Amino acid sequence: MLREVTATRYVAPLHEGGSVPGIVEADDLGTYVLKFTGSAQGRKALVAEVIVGELARELGFRVPELVLAHFDPALAEDQPHQEVRDLLDASAGLNLGMDYLSGGADLTPELARTFPVDAREAGRIVWLDALTVNVDRTVHSSNLMVWPTLGVAPPRLWLIDHGAALVFHHRWDTSAPQKAYDFRHHALGHHAPDVPAADAELAPRVTRELLREVTRRVPDAWLTPEAGFGTPDEVRAAYADYLHARVRASRQWLPTDFPDRDQLAAENAARAARTERGRPAWLKRVPDLHGKPSAERDWSAHLD
Repeated sequence: MLREVTATRYVAPLHEGGSVPGIVEADDLGTYVLKFTGSAQGRKALVAEVIVGELARELGFRVPELVLAHFDPALAEDQPHQEVRDLLDASAGLNLGMDYLSGGADLTPELARTFPVDAREAGRIVWLDALTVNVDRTVHSSNLMVWPTLGVAPPRLWLIDHGAALVFHHRWDTSAPQKAYDFRHHALGHHAPDVPAADAELAPRVTRELLREVTRRVPDAWLTPEAGFGTPDEVRAAYADYLHARVRASRQWLPTDFPDRDQLAAENAARAARTERGRPAWLKRVPDLHGKPSAERDWSAHLD
């Protein structure tokens, strides 16, 4: 089971996240990014975080520790934003914490040009995302972090934010386990991911027993009866059965068609041109307020 902690201080909201998670300190002296049950995405996002995050951990991926965090909205009684206050008030009790990777850097498109990712690692991450139907690791939002960015250890890729995965659990009755999804614009698609090799390595390890173990880490309170499932254990079994059937059908959904950097740049340019043609004349005169992307870093000094 996941460790349980109690939040002792609400530090700040993270407005860049669609669900507005928050940074908290806890009674174990740890600092966590807290994902709230009261967010618009609801408890299913937390279920996906646990199942995908813990499955990834069991398969040897780097994932920040997940904890079950008890939260009292009174900790943030001075929070000035009403939207955040409403979220916190709706999230009293048990929420999901992710170990805060202090000093970590998002794998942005600019950083991805210089940060080395070999074909094997890229293939393993793409394979995991395809298995768990994680459609939210794209070139525009990688949900990958480079950490540590400084220090003795070389920087590595860490997997975060899996709340948008397991899309089948929103419509259990219409999603087939063998269904293929479009992963051409995956964040690591231009790193020549060796997905067949990942399938040969990882698929045999995703057993029904492993899936049952991972789903047991989801709290009962987040597994509400639905779509013919009467108890939390029946919902757990549905997740395990679906993912087991999906891994056995991997040859039918295995993504292999990825654009290279030049093709991706051409697609983005064409998309931007279409968008520009559709903008009104007055909007075309608005200056770029975001400025130029930050300079690319040379990571070679930090690598083995």
